Amino acid sequence: MDEHPDPHADVDYWNRFHKSRSDGYARRQSVPDTDARHNGGVTAMAGLADVAALAGVSKATASRALSGRGYVSPATQAKVKDAAAAIGFVASATAASLVTGQSHNVGVLIPVLSRWYFSEVLEGVESALREAGYDLTLYRLSNDDVERRRVFDYFLMRKGVDAVIAVGIAISQEEIALLRSLRKPLVGIGGDVPGISTVSIDDVAAARRATDHLIGLGHRRILHLGGDLEHQMDFHVHEKRLRGVRESLDGAGLGHPDDFRPVPYSIQGGHAAGLAVLADAVTRPTAIVAGCDEIAIGVLIAARQLGIPVPARLSVVGIDGHPLAEMFQLTTIRQIPSALGTLAVKLVLDRLIDDELDPEAVEWPLEMVVRGSTTAPFIDERG
Repeated sequence: MDEHPDPHADVDYWNRFHKSRSDGYARRQSVPDTDARHNGGVTAMAGLADVAALAGVSKATASRALSGRGYVSPATQAKVKDAAAAIGFVASATAASLVTGQSHNVGVLIPVLSRWYFSEVLEGVESALREAGYDLTLYRLSNDDVERRRVFDYFLMRKGVDAVIAVGIAISQEEIALLRSLRKPLVGIGGDVPGISTVSIDDVAAARRATDHLIGLGHRRILHLGGDLEHQMDFHVHEKRLRGVRESLDGAGLGHPDDFRPVPYSIQGGHAAGLAVLADAVTRPTAIVAGCDEIAIGVLIAARQLGIPVPARLSVVGIDGHPLAEMFQLTTIRQIPSALGTLAVKLVLDRLIDDELDPEAVEWPLEMVVRGSTTAPFIDERG
């Protein structure tokens, strides 16, 4: 990750108590200096005076040394920091924000918390922000227009976030213009949004590659179990993955009218669909392309219940790289959601440093991971 200004003077510390060297007990710090904004962003409480006295410098010098703003010799800075550590004094982020105009807080918009993909993205975002000295404020953005306007018009405008990362949400041009007017950088994850930097995968290519894998093994009766086209989130992932499957089938001359069944994007949805489509040995496919790994895992469980050996009589491939995929020996097209989050943080922090940077549309590379759920079809089932 690129170098950024030292965040240690600006993070959200709680400085409720410090240890007095003179009398050996903890006393509450409660006397703010009204000149704090002139002291480089360090709250000048009684503790700051203690730091200065212990280090043998003025209070203003101690403030500059702790905030990193203004020149202090390396030797003096080290002496002041040692004194602060000795009495447990830390700098106030609130006072620092008055000076810099930044809160070191990034707002993250997300449509749902229960899906593993979003949790993995958030883990990558939070880890990268923490490493850079930033906090995270999470907003769950529903489809309710009034609630959405409230998030943008109130929380993001008035609650002191420096930038915004939108996960799986197609931000409107009006919303982009609002954030831009406030000089708040915006980065999206999950699909292209004109005018802002984004990080995403090519969902059409992912499904096409999964289907190509099965065709290459010799399968001809291939079914796609994917998400309902009438109920999908922003960026139309269900539609894109169905398109990829059909492009592959049509390219091989294997297109057929019964190539798709809509199912819930879950293990339970895949299990129910698997029981339905695999029960008849005459009509069932020899291979299934699942719209996501959860569906694929549900199909594997259904096949086991029905006594259908995988991959000898049924091949199954998923998309996404779910943490359970390895345990189920599932062949999958792997993306790394946490890495998307980490990269989004880099893009947004770069734009906090230089708001003139052009938008970037970054496509994360996909990886084909072949495991034990796919093989060539049984000889009697070819053709």
